[in-house]
Amino acid sequence: MSEPVIPGRTGGLITLGAADALWADLTAGSAVPTASAAFTRSPARAQAGYVLLGGCVVATVKAGGGRWSVPETEVRRAAAELNAVEMDPQDLVRIGPFRDGSKQEHSEGTPLRWRRRIARELQEPDEPERAARGEDGRPYHLAGIDWRRMLVEKTRDRTVRTWWLPRAVVRLLDVAEHTETRWLRAARTRQASATVTEPPTHHRQPRAADGRQTTSPDCLTTPLRPYNGELKGHLYSVLSRKPGTSRKVAGWICAVCRTAPATVLDHCHEHGYVRAPVCHSCNTQERPDHLYSNDIRVAHHYTRLFHTHTADWLRHWHRCPGCRARTTLPLPHLAAWTAHIACRSLRPTHRDPGSSRGRKPCGALRVSWTGSHHAPGSCQFTVAVDLCPSGEHRVLAHVPYREAAERFRTWLAETAPDVAAEAGPDRLDGLPTRFRPVIADTSGEGLALF
Repeated sequence: MSEPVIPGRTGGLITLGAADALWADLTAGSAVPTASAAFTRSPARAQAGYVLLGGCVVATVKAGGGRWSVPETEVRRAAAELNAVEMDPQDLVRIGPFRDGSKQEHSEGTPLRWRRRIARELQEPDEPERAARGEDGRPYHLAGIDWRRMLVEKTRDRTVRTWWLPRAVVRLLDVAEHTETRWLRAARTRQASATVTEPPTHHRQPRAADGRQTTSPDCLTTPLRPYNGELKGHLYSVLSRKPGTSRKVAGWICAVCRTAPATVLDHCHEHGYVRAPVCHSCNTQERPDHLYSNDIRVAHHYTRLFHTHTADWLRHWHRCPGCRARTTLPLPHLAAWTAHIACRSLRPTHRDPGSSRGRKPCGALRVSWTGSHHAPGSCQFTVAVDLCPSGEHRVLAHVPYREAAERFRTWLAETAPDVAAEAGPDRLDGLPTRFRPVIADTSGEGLALF
């Protein structure tokens, strides 16, 4: 098959306009919608020496006549990586607005800051008002991704707006932000080394094969390292206050999904121990969907936690020595498990003409509790169904905490025997001699834990 002729190609380099057309053509069938002006429209900055496309950095080259160009092979590589991303449009992650939004910026050295960009743009006036004020040049795409076509806005009580993106897109943008941070850090390091080692009058710039000048560094820094329990047994309240902890966390890959860079330090709110560094997406997925302080809506994302990726999540939760010693889960997670697994057979169903099975679960599943794990004898879960179409169902079951914990131990041994074999007080070394109180989560609704 003959290779398509691309206008503006010279010695493997193509102009930014040709790169825009190539990017749009190569990613036309991608599950993640892309922008048509990824190289020429803000926030792309060819003059900075690179353009960010998904999780890839494409170097820019200043060719003859002062025009900026990019290597065609790098554009094709970035498009191939983006086309490989699978996206479930129903698996959404809340991206804002949050209280204490300023604490969410972990990568202060990157211009992308995609959460801040989205928040700033969505809080601006509507398009007609902007046009009347003559404003233009606002960011449209993020790393070549057309995020507007995927954004979902939800309104609660007709007053509070929240914004959501598919989980795959959140992970992709997190990778892009992390990649840009590493690229800029490598560029600064190379520039500083060149300043120290070379005479001021003989600065040498890397050049393309035909002698044209380029401003990009040769490659990225060392890849992310997997997490191997380096923080095992550490208390979050102590570790989070140490200088440089957030930078150290950013050097790991997420301990759960093992695909995205870690950005936050997940910890057990009951015992206060660090579990592992995780990405924003996994941290949000693991967070219980609280209605009130003792009330959880059992949403569809629990299917992944307790069905499709059960062993990974159970192993992650049992990184906390307290949960592992008691062979249980933190109270909110145990409550969600009780409603989603132990009481599954009690949930009514209704006829659904649009379903192949003919029936669908009734209403919205919810679980609440009284008391706490400090007094297990008086703690009890109440599993209920809200929003029943016929108004028939309310409370499905009352389950004592001790009964729920015993059911979980039995289920754990059957579902994840490797995790169960490592649990229990007789299998733990270095178990704290004194019981530790609940560690309050002071992060509010934000995702940042530093």
